[in-house]
Amino acid sequence: MIAIEEIDKLRKENLSLITVVTGDDLGQFSQLKERMVERVGYDKDDLTYSYFDMAEVDYQDAEMDLESLPFFADQKVVIFDNLLDITTAKKSYLDEKALKRFEAYLENPLDTTRLIIFAPGKLDGKRRLVKILKRDAKIFEASELKEAELKTYFQKLAHKENLTFDSGVFEALLLKSNYDFSEILKNIAFLKSYKKDGHITAEDINQAIPKTLQDNIFDLTQFVLSGKIDEARELIRDLRLQGEDEIKLIAIMLGQFRTFLQVSILASQGKQNSRWLLACLIILDAVSILIKLSSLCVIRGLFL
Repeated sequence: MIAIEEIDKLRKENLSLITVVTGDDLGQFSQLKERMVERVGYDKDDLTYSYFDMAEVDYQDAEMDLESLPFFADQKVVIFDNLLDITTAKKSYLDEKALKRFEAYLENPLDTTRLIIFAPGKLDGKRRLVKILKRDAKIFEASELKEAELKTYFQKLAHKENLTFDSGVFEALLLKSNYDFSEILKNIAFLKSYKKDGHITAEDINQAIPKTLQDNIFDLTQFVLSGKIDEARELIRDLRLQGEDEIKLIAIMLGQFRTFLQVSILASQGKQNSRWLLACLIILDAVSILIKLSSLCVIRGLFL
């Protein structure tokens, strides 16, 4: 079960004394954070909830609330947002004294307080605070999902939203979304409003889902390889209008050319898919140089 499915089972009543939401997949992290706030019923006007953005408040103010008893209920929820001090981020908001006091609280938390920590990024396992949290807290981590996990989760979500896909179309949606959690979520929500009957075809994906930069670069590369220079120039003009940098486009295209050449070489040698990755890693640097020399002449003409 992935983190967001675990959070969906949470209620304010079954929260652990300390809960941490973290992870370096920031798109997924934002969804975990949003879902957590919903599940615990956070209400800024309810005195049994307290919220502190650790990037903006002094720890002393947050500490007073953290260690005080609830007035109107048996327990209260305290949220520490942006606690980067427990991650590998270079930013930190707590000084040494504050860190020591917070550590003391984690070692002996109040039974009447449910502390929720939001820490975007990767937890710093070398920190004593993190070691305590890993030992005592419930941690939900937004880590990059395996393709199978991603597919299974969003298939369930699509079914829940009464969406059906023609054969191969769901896979096309994942590809179009670059297998990015937040992009897939956004595109599924859009498709639900776009097709009222819920039946999604390949044409719907092509027409309704905006092309990513990688999609456009792939098309641009295909135009160049096919000698369709006018189409390539038109696409470049469109990308310029979208604010894309020419040097960036050239760099990505060179990567595409290199990939095409590598695949062509491996295919001509009769290598199987399982051996392609290893072979790609040992392609000589001379190949990259040759690609640049052979393609820059064409590319320069496109950008003039």
